[in-house]
Amino acid sequence: MKAMIVRSYGGPDAFEAADIAKPSLKAGHVLVRVKATSVNTVDTMIRQMGNDLPLSPALPALLGMDFAGTVEAVGEGVRDYAIGDEVYGCAGGLADLPGALAEYILADAQLIAPKPKNLSMREAAALPLVGITAYEGLQRAGINKGQKVLVHGGSGGVGHVALQLASFFGAEVFATGGGEKQLALIEELGAKSINYKSEAVADYVAKHTNGSGFDLVFDSVGGANMANSFEAAALNGQVASTVSMVELDLSTAHFKGLSLHVVFMLIPMLHNHKREQHSHILRELAKIVEAGKLRPILDENRFTLEQVGAAHTRLSSGAGMGKVVIDV
Repeated sequence: MKAMIVRSYGGPDAFEAADIAKPSLKAGHVLVRVKATSVNTVDTMIRQMGNDLPLSPALPALLGMDFAGTVEAVGEGVRDYAIGDEVYGCAGGLADLPGALAEYILADAQLIAPKPKNLSMREAAALPLVGITAYEGLQRAGINKGQKVLVHGGSGGVGHVALQLASFFGAEVFATGGGEKQLALIEELGAKSINYKSEAVADYVAKHTNGSGFDLVFDSVGGANMANSFEAAALNGQVASTVSMVELDLSTAHFKGLSLHVVFMLIPMLHNHKREQHSHILRELAKIVEAGKLRPILDENRFTLEQVGAAHTRLSSGAGMGKVVIDV
C-alpha cells in the first residue's frame, strides 16, 4: 500500500513516499481504508523531536493519529462493525501503533466509532483527537449548566471544539483569541470573544463575571498561560489544561482552592488503558454532531497524502484556521 513514512526525524521534508505491506488483520481490530487524516500539533512534535519524546515510534515510522474511512475487514471478536461501515477514530501514529498516513490502518475497535452521518470524511477525520481532548477535559472538570466557562485558544483545534461542547452542556461560554479572524470564528461558534492581546485578565474577569472569576477555565494554550487561567478562575474553580509541561508557582491556585485537571488523551493508546472510553466519547461526539450542536472547522487549504510535509508546515505556521486535513 502507498504510505508516507519517516526514516529520520527532522523537518517537514522528513516524509518520503513508500510502498509498504498492508497491515495483517488481528483479533479485536478492524482494517480501515483511510479516506482522510488530519494533522495535530503532537504529530509535528513527534516528527521534529523524535526520540526526545517518549511516545515517538521507532524508525522507520508511520505517523498520523486521526482518520476517517471505511471498514474493509473485521477481526475476530469484533461485533460492532461490519465491512463497509464508515468509521472515525484516533488509533495510531505513536509508540508501537502504526499511523494513518497510508491507504490502510489497522485500528483497535475500542479506539474508533461510527462516523457522524452528517460529516464528510474530511470533517470526521478532523475531530477525534481534539474532540476527545475537549470532551474529557470538560467532563473531568465537572461542566454544568449555567456555569461561566472560559476557553483559552477558542479558535484553535481543541479550543473551537471545547467552546461548542461547553455551550452544548449549557454553560455561558467565553473564549480568547488574538486576531480579527479568530475572534469572528469564536463569535460564529456561539461564544463571547475576548481579545487577549488588548484585554488584561483582571479586566475581562471584572467585565464578564463582576470580578468573581470563571467557574471553569479550559486552557488549550497551556504552558505559561496557565498563570492566566489561575488568575481568571473563581474561588474553588476548575482548571483543565492540555499543555501543563511548565514550571509554575502554584500559590494562586492554592489560595483560591483551585482544582487542576491535566488532560493527556493519548494515555489509552500508549498504555492500552481503558481504550473503550475513547470509543464511548467518539460515539457521544457523533450524537452531538448529528444534533447540529458541534461542527469541526477545516483549514481552507487541501493536501494530498504526498503533500503531508506541506500540511505539517501549514499547521506549524499558525496561519491556518481550523484543522489541517490530508486526503488519502
